[in-house]
Amino acid sequence: MPQRTAQQPDIRTVARERLGFDALRPGQEAAIAAVLAGHDTLVVMPTGSGKSAIYQIAGLLLDGPTIVVSPLIALQRDQVESLDDRERIHAAELNSTLNDSDREAVFAALETHTHMFVFLAPEQLANEDTLERLRQANPALFVVDEAHCISEWGHDFRPDYLKLGAFLETLGHPTTLALTATAAGPVREEIVDRLGMSDPEIFVRGFDRPNIRLAVETFIHEDDKHAALLDRAAAHGGPGIVYAATRKETEELAAALVDRGIAATAYHAGLKASERDQVQAGFMAGDTAVMVATIAFGMGIDKPDIRFVYHDSISESLDSYYQEIGRAGRDSDPAEAVLFYDPEDLKLRRFQSGVGELKADDVRPVLRTIRNAGEPLDPADLREDFGITDTQLLRVLSRLEDVDAVSIEPSGAVSPMDTDLSVAKAADAAQQAQEQLQKFASSRLEMMRQYAETTSCRREFLLNYFGETYTGPCGNCDVCASGAGASDATDEPFPLQSSVVHTTWGEGTVMHYENGTIVVLFKEAGYRTLSLDLVREEHLLAPMDASS
Repeated sequence: MPQRTAQQPDIRTVARERLGFDALRPGQEAAIAAVLAGHDTLVVMPTGSGKSAIYQIAGLLLDGPTIVVSPLIALQRDQVESLDDRERIHAAELNSTLNDSDREAVFAALETHTHMFVFLAPEQLANEDTLERLRQANPALFVVDEAHCISEWGHDFRPDYLKLGAFLETLGHPTTLALTATAAGPVREEIVDRLGMSDPEIFVRGFDRPNIRLAVETFIHEDDKHAALLDRAAAHGGPGIVYAATRKETEELAAALVDRGIAATAYHAGLKASERDQVQAGFMAGDTAVMVATIAFGMGIDKPDIRFVYHDSISESLDSYYQEIGRAGRDSDPAEAVLFYDPEDLKLRRFQSGVGELKADDVRPVLRTIRNAGEPLDPADLREDFGITDTQLLRVLSRLEDVDAVSIEPSGAVSPMDTDLSVAKAADAAQQAQEQLQKFASSRLEMMRQYAETTSCRREFLLNYFGETYTGPCGNCDVCASGAGASDATDEPFPLQSSVVHTTWGEGTVMHYENGTIVVLFKEAGYRTLSLDLVREEHLLAPMDASS
C-alpha cells in the first residue's frame, strides 16, 4: 500500500505543531519512523509512556485514515476527545452506542478526511458492511491498542481479538502497529503471530519505574497477612488499590478498612455494570480513598496520584503483576507496591490461572462436524449442537487452528483446512497443544513465586523478565534496602537475553541469574530454572551460534 515516508524532522514538527509535544520520549521517534517506512511494528511500553502519540503522529504523516482497535468504549471516547481538542484533527468512534445515522456520518467523514482516526472495538469488524466500508476507505495504518488482549495468557484476553488477523487480510493488510503496556517474550510472539505481522520491528522501552518501591512481606497465617495489609493501608490512607483474589475477600477487606475510618469500596465482576461505573467514578474523583478489587478492575484506569498498590494474594504471572502495580505513581512521585505473600496462595492461583484441559475425545466430534458440513459453520451452532460453553468452544477451535486443522473467517465462521491429518491425529495434536499451554502457564506462576522469594534485587528480576538488561542494586526495593540486592555478575556464562539451546528443551532465552541458578525461557517448555553447576557438568546449554 503506497505511503509517504517522512524525514525525521517531519516527525518532530508534527509532534510539536499539531499535537503540542515539546519533545518525544525514548523509543517514540524510532517506532514512528518504522511505521512510516511501512514496517509492521510492535511497541511494548508502560502506560503513561506515550504509546498513543506514536499512532497519532504516524497517522498524521501517512496518506490514508488510521483505524484504531480499542477494547473499551471509554478508552475509545477518551482518545477521540483528546484528538478533537486539537485543531484540524478528525476523530470518531464507531461502536454500539451509535445509531444508524451517526454510523453513516462516520463513514461519510472517512470519504473526505485523509488524516482521520476511527476508534472501534474488534467486534465491530465482524459486521460485513462495516468491514467493507473500512476497506473502501483504504486505511494507511491499522492500530491494535491493548494488544495483549489477543493473548490467551492474560486475564485481559478478549476472544474477539483473535479475529483481527483475518480482518487485517480483508482490509489488504495495511501497515500494522500493535501497542501494549506489558508483554513478556511469549506474549510478544503470540501478538506477532496472531496478527500476521510481517518481519515486524519490535520496540521494548521504559519498563523501569524507579519511583515505585518494590517489596514483599511473607506470612504463614492468612489472618496475620490480612492484619498487616489492613494496618499498612489504613496508615497510608490512599489513594491506593488493594488487589484480592476473590469477590468475598474484596468485600471483607473493604468493610474492615471502612471500620478503621478509611473511605474504601469493593469492586468485582459480581457487581452490576452501573454499580462498577459508579464505584470507579468515585475512586477517580477522589471520593474513595482505597479501591479493594479483583483483577476485574484496571484496564483504562489512569489516575496519576495512586500512592500504593497492595496485593493480598499473589498474581497469576509477572505480566499481570507488573501491569497492576504500574497503576501506582504515574505522576512520578514516590509510590509503593507491596505483595503480601503466603505460599499457600499459590494453590488458589494455580486453580484460577489454569488454561483448562482439552481432551482429544472432546475435539474429534467437533472437527468431524466441521469437515462434514460442506460450508462454513457458525460457532453459535457448534456451541448449541454440542452443549458446551463459549470458553470450551473457543479452546477447541483455537487449538484446532493452531494445528492448521481449521480456519476462522473474519465473520467468525469456521471452515476445515486442507490437511493430510486425520480427525484422530488432528484431535491428538490439539490436545498436545493445550497441554503445552498448561505447562507454560504453570511455569509463569513459578516465575511469580520466584519473584516473591528472590534474595536479589526485585527490580532486576522484573526488568530481566520483560527483556530489559538491568543489574542491581536498585536502592528502592526491600531486598536492596537490606543490603542484599547486589548481583553476582561473575558467574554468568551466557549474556542476559542471549539465545541458547538445551539438550532436551531446545531453543531458549536467558532471563535471569540468581544464587547459582540460571532461568531460561524455552519456546516449548516455558520458564525453567537450572543449576549452573549441573549446566556445566552435563553441558546442558550451548549458545545458539555454537550449536548451529
